[in-house]
Amino acid sequence: MSLTDKAMTRLREMIQSGELPPGSRLPPEQQLASDLGVGRNIMREAVRALVAARVLEVRRGNGTFVTSLEPRLLLEGISGAVELLRGDTMLELTEVRRLFETAATGLAATRISPQQLAEVKGHLEAMRAAADDVELLNQHDAAFHRAVVAATGNETLSTVLEGISSRTVRARVWRGLVDADAAGRTLREHEAIYMALAAGDAIQAQAAALMHITTTETWLRAHLRDDPDAPSGS
Repeated sequence: MSLTDKAMTRLREMIQSGELPPGSRLPPEQQLASDLGVGRNIMREAVRALVAARVLEVRRGNGTFVTSLEPRLLLEGISGAVELLRGDTMLELTEVRRLFETAATGLAATRISPQQLAEVKGHLEAMRAAADDVELLNQHDAAFHRAVVAATGNETLSTVLEGISSRTVRARVWRGLVDADAAGRTLREHEAIYMALAAGDAIQAQAAALMHITTTETWLRAHLRDDPDAPSGS
């Protein structure tokens, strides 16, 4: 482990222990370097790395602070990492989405409020109106799923699924371009999810979400098999 890594580990420990709670200001450089047991240059490298990871934030003229440490901050880098994955890893992402989102949809059925259900319905109606516009359809498709997962009230789950869905959205667009019936199937699958949510039926909601995501996964597997050199998603 490098000195920078050791300094980062020590800083994380200080944050985890509550010595540096969310929103707190880091000590002056000399004191912080002494607390970490490293020189100032190493300390600055460690701080820069944690700023990039959204653990710390620099406020010009005020100093460096611990962020809120909310999931939306700490996990937002997932989407950037996902964009770099290629080939069969696209299938792995779809499998992860199938595992997480089916469970999330079932949970949403037990927690969704009337206002949240109305939002989901609004996205569904927008999808119907955009049935002949593949790109617009997929924008509303993504918004539909975000609204469903948001209804779980689990910000960590929402952030993770949002991160891994960036490429699965492209897969759905691609699917729509080459499969003339994709829009109709997508609408029917989303209608089934909405109806299960409206009924508060967690088991049916899980089943409907599983059917929808499996359809995408099946298409993707067949497409990659027929064209293994195709780019994975765009």
